[in-house]
Amino acid sequence: MNKIKLTGIVLLAIIVGFTSCSKKETKDAAVVNELPTVRVQQVLERDVDQLEEFTASVQPEIKNSIAPATPGRIRQIMVEIGNRVEKGQKLVQMDVANLSNSETQIDNLKKNYKRVQELFNVGGASQQELDNVKLQLDVAQTNLKNLNENTFLISPISGIVTARNYDNGDMYSGQMPVLTIMSINPVKLMVNVSESNYSQVKQGMNVDVKFDIFPGETFKGKVSLIYPTIDERSRTFGVEVKLSNNNSKIRPGMFARVTMGFGIAKHVVVPDQSIVKQSGSGSRFVFVYNNGKVEYRPVELGRRFDNEYELISGVNSGEEVVVSGQAKLTDGAEVKLAK
Repeated sequence: MNKIKLTGIVLLAIIVGFTSCSKKETKDAAVVNELPTVRVQQVLERDVDQLEEFTASVQPEIKNSIAPATPGRIRQIMVEIGNRVEKGQKLVQMDVANLSNSETQIDNLKKNYKRVQELFNVGGASQQELDNVKLQLDVAQTNLKNLNENTFLISPISGIVTARNYDNGDMYSGQMPVLTIMSINPVKLMVNVSESNYSQVKQGMNVDVKFDIFPGETFKGKVSLIYPTIDERSRTFGVEVKLSNNNSKIRPGMFARVTMGFGIAKHVVVPDQSIVKQSGSGSRFVFVYNNGKVEYRPVELGRRFDNEYELISGVNSGEEVVVSGQAKLTDGAEVKLAK
């Protein structure tokens, strides 16, 4: 009887043991099945062109305001907005009354000077008298030259008329120029570059310029001037870029994007799917996979090209980053890899 009882107890213990193990295995399997599934990709360091894009507005190479030195009546404006003018071309005629009076005065002074000179030659006038008359004539001739320049206004450059602020017969008041002339071949762009790039910008270096108004086109420019000081507020310095404009396609005021190259650097490049934006901030991070777990890593982004990002910092070459399944991940979480 005792043997029967003992045998029953042993069998019961074995059954309980098997049941317990089965439940534990089922529970462990359930835990494994609940782990987040992720896809990972190994990332490597490679050479990356260090390109930076800056925005700028097109400016004329030279801008001239055409106006007389003193107020006066405008008799004739000989050009219209949009006309191309050449250097030395007559653009505006002001009232000629003062010019005529000055020419008459000079004629009289020349006659007087000749008369005094003849007297001086025969002893009838002193050297001082002759010098005084000569001085008056020189001053009058200088005034005549100035009047002539301010009566017939000449273009000092070749360019395009971009503004006309008066009509024939108006009184020039001095508040605005009569005309504005711009030279637009070449044109120039003023770019503010970070002080960290100061030693890398060289006069004559090539840059690429694009305009939103001309999609798909890239124009070639050159650095023509580097400003010698750094703006202490923005920590930038000015760089002037010249751009050939033989066909006058580019016009002052256009919005431009200037791309400068600052050499090559070795950086890790990651797929754009691996980058996650931190909620409530502009920070970015990735999850790095290692031995069944993921690690949260803040990263500093560089350039984006196609479907990849350059990383300035945050991930080492050869590490594996999560490229899908990041939605429910936390730092240190266990994961399983997608098959």
